[in-house]
Amino acid sequence: MATENQRTAPSAQRGLSFIDPPALMRIKNLQMRAKVIVEGFYAGIHRSPYHGFSVEFSEYRQYSPGDDLRYLDWRLLARTDRHYVKRFEDETNLLCYLLVDTSRSMAFQAGGVSKHEYARTLAATMGYFLYLQRDAVGLAVFDEVIREYLPPRRRAGHLRHLMAALQRQPDGMGTNVAEPLEQVARSVKKRGLVVLISDLIAPTDLLKRQVAYLRSRGHEMIILRVLDPAELAFSFDDARIFHDLESGKKLYIDPDVAKRKYLDAFQSHAATLSQDCKELGVELVVCPTDRPLELSLFDLLRTRLERGRTPARNDRIARRAR
Repeated sequence: MATENQRTAPSAQRGLSFIDPPALMRIKNLQMRAKVIVEGFYAGIHRSPYHGFSVEFSEYRQYSPGDDLRYLDWRLLARTDRHYVKRFEDETNLLCYLLVDTSRSMAFQAGGVSKHEYARTLAATMGYFLYLQRDAVGLAVFDEVIREYLPPRRRAGHLRHLMAALQRQPDGMGTNVAEPLEQVARSVKKRGLVVLISDLIAPTDLLKRQVAYLRSRGHEMIILRVLDPAELAFSFDDARIFHDLESGKKLYIDPDVAKRKYLDAFQSHAATLSQDCKELGVELVVCPTDRPLELSLFDLLRTRLERGRTPARNDRIARRAR
């Protein structure tokens, strides 16, 4: 069922071993957890046939039409058959916003790891990784409204504040994805990368409008949709009382009767999200809570390497948003 643009880098397919998410969650300290994931990721890259990938991430960006060919790395082209140009200092320092959903629906856990625990570990891992790359990382923790906000910083001590903000337990009710996206689009002047981590259990129309507005202002974006495997397959066998975490309602549901309706509605919602993101040039990746967290670093690297959209593309996106 997870068909929403769910791509991984070639090195994620072979030559690497990953840590099981439930095993990782036994590490109570969030920063230490992120450190273990990042160090394992680096070690895996250097053992794999694609060990140059991490070097390219730090020093290169993908060639775009109009770039000066004098700065094309011909040796890298010969080795990887990919076109990259050396990045200058002002291009090397990325501005990244991590937007993390902590609404009540993120507390769902059918087994293994809760969506919230997985999501905040994802954010901590990406924050730690980008901090090591000397990038500026910001954070917005939200449910119906933004509960915690940290502007992007590179200074010493910022990573500690980011980790502390991610420790927040989900205590909001519904989800309002549009507000944090709108705030980022309004307040950020310099183009950057926005990483939205959410289950996206919300209407798609407002999300599309805000994503389109954000893209029209030149920001790149990746959406990591965190879902429990049980939500993807509706793997419940017995009739039971289901508790809606956001509304508080309790419903008696017979899976034999409800499964087909649920899957039809879920797939329709997923297809709409996928199509909207495709139209807007946004990477959408489904992250079941049993998916190795290292794979999301590949998604982040690929999105960053593919930065450099042309102004014409952003103009087209702006027209779509209106």
